[in-house]
Amino acid sequence: MPFNLLRKIDYNLRMSLKAVTLAEIERIFEVLARLDISREAVVIPLRPAHPGGVRRLPNGKLEILVEGQTSLDEWLPELERQLAAVTAASA
Repeated sequence: MPFNLLRKIDYNLRMSLKAVTLAEIERIFEVLARLDISREAVVIPLRPAHPGGVRRLPNGKLEILVEGQTSLDEWLPELERQLAAVTAASA
């Protein structure tokens, strides 16, 4: 029997994100739109980080560090909470 038929595949394994692509950025833009945050008000580095998060830069923009060890679907609600907290704190 071929090897690949004997092997169990766990499709729930989390692959670490190697780079932030347009697909991830577009999903983040959806969160920004819900919170009425301008795309021009954020910086999204193309290298993922662990942990991901949000911080306000000295120039006033928000830096969004995309989580590299958790799936984007799991992390986006946390991103939304963090963005809401950072923007509320500065209001």
